Formats: sequence, structure tokens, C-alpha cells
Amino acid sequence: MHRRTILSLVLAGTLLATAASPATAQSDYPNRPITLIVPFAAGVTADLLFRGYAEAASKQLGVPIVVENKPGGSATLGPAQMIATAKPDGYTIAQIAIPFYRVPVMQKATYDPIKDLSYVIMVGGYTLGAVVKADSPFKSWKDVIEFSKKDPGKFTYTTIGAATTNAIAMELMARTSGVKFTHVPGKGGGEGVAAVLGGHVMAMVESPSWAPTVASGDLRLLMILNAERSKKWPDVPTLKEYGYDYSFDSPFGLAGPKGMDPAVIKKLHDAFKVAYDDPKVIDLHEKFDFVRRYLNTADYNTFVVKLASDEKKALEQLGLAKKE
Repeated sequence: MHRRTILSLVLAGTLLATAASPATAQSDYPNRPITLIVPFAAGVTADLLFRGYAEAASKQLGVPIVVENKPGGSATLGPAQMIATAKPDGYTIAQIAIPFYRVPVMQKATYDPIKDLSYVIMVGGYTLGAVVKADSPFKSWKDVIEFSKKDPGKFTYTTIGAATTNAIAMELMARTSGVKFTHVPGKGGGEGVAAVLGGHVMAMVESPSWAPTVASGDLRLLMILNAERSKKWPDVPTLKEYGYDYSFDSPFGLAGPKGMDPAVIKKLHDAFKVAYDDPKVIDLHEKFDFVRRYLNTADYNTFVVKLASDEKKALEQLGLAKKE
């Protein structure tokens, strides 16, 4: 056999082996535990929901999915660290909450919310509400507005950060009503409830980590920020019912670092879609009053581009965008 022919065969074999290795990696995925970053504190409703998702999806994938809580940065710290340090191999994914699209508009950020992620699946949104102590003089949201007109800035409320839907909604309401509120950022969940019960702030605006305390009668739910009344709290008016022409539910989903293999993304999507339809996960959505909003990978990618654009426009209109 001529030397050139031998070299050609060796080269062809090398190319075939190289081409085959990604396929081998894809068929082998996953073969070790997957980390799911939740950008909120342990024990809050988002954490409990995604622990349910992790348990259900792990049964489909055949490996454990380990939830890692990384709160901070208005729910952007965890995903930002994933982008900076994790390999795009499908073994690190994160919940992506709506502040992730706002922070880069409001301040210098280390990531691009569209270019730096491989989006997998959208699964839901939040029921958001404003709560006060049960013995508070505020019986309705109108009482809050009337108080704030008389005493600008005296009404204090807590959320988990300035870039959250809750804080943005409060800022919009204040401007629309011609009043001033004072925002006191916190860690949310039990800490926020304790801050209201202890009289450190007058209200908490968040997803239903407040639900047990409202059910027990220690807190009063004044308003829901969503477009429709909650099935669990049917007597509580929505923000629109108080005369505001907007609503919020903060859609969220899962993504990994940019550059993930489409075959790996599909395996993750399919596993979490089964989890989405799991009766136990549906029960968690209902228990914690999460909105169910499913989008597949392609539709989620389209959705987030428009979402990021809409959020940028809204923040610019509010004067909250950073100066270029």
C-alpha cells in the first residue's frame, strides 16, 4: 500500500473518531449528578417548588439533581456565577427569574441575559402579593395610598431586591398614584415575614412565602399583582382592580451556560416537561400559588428576547436604566 494511501486512511480514521466523540458524550449524558442552582434562599417557595422539580426530573434522567441555593443580587448572583464558572455540559443549570433581565439594564453586569445562556424550558410564574400585619391600620390598598399622600415616604415595604418584579411594581404604583414609598431590601421568605410581624417594615411584597401566615390570621393580604385573582385568595383584589393598567407574574424557567449541546438540552427539556406534568409538582404549583406557564425550548428562546426588550423599555420609561 502506498504511503499516501496509508496516511489518508489514518487521517480518515482520526476524523471519524473525533466526529464520533460528541455523539458518544451525548448518548452517555447524564452519567453523574446535575446541579440545579436556585437563586433564592432555602425554604422559600421557589426553592420548595424546584426541589419538587428536581426530584421528579431526576427519575427521568437516572441521576440525582442536587439543588444549590445561591441567593443574592436580586436573584441574579447564582445564574451569573454559573455563566462565569460552569462548563456548558448540562451538569449545571439554574432557575432564571425575571430580575436576570433587569439588572443589566439598571447597572453594569457581568453577563448578557440572551447571549450567555442556553435556554431549556419555561415552567411558570409567581403569584405576587402585598401583605401587612393583621392588626395594621391598612385594611385595603386604598388605605396605603391615602396614608402615603399624607406622609410621603413613611410607608415602608420589603422585597428581595430593587430589580425584582415586586419592587418595580411598587415603584410603578407610587409614580402612578403620585406618592412615595420607602423600599427596604431583604432576603425574602421567612425573614420578610418576620420583618413585618416584628414591625420593622409595614409590608412585604413577594410570592406566597406569606401564605401560611395569612392563613393563620397573623398577616393580611391586601392585593395581588397578577392579572387575575388567585384561586386560593379569591376575595383579594388585583392591582388592576385598584385602577392600575398593568399586572405582573414574573415568568421563570431553566437554562444552562451558553454553548450547550442541543441533544443535552433536549434531554433536560424532556425530563423537566415530564416533571412539569407530574401530579406532585402540579400540587406544589397549587400549594404555593405558582402560575403554570410552559414553553418548549424554541418558544422559550423567542419569548426571552421579547421579554428582555420589554423590560429594558419599561425601565427606561421609569428612569431606572443606567446611564450609558
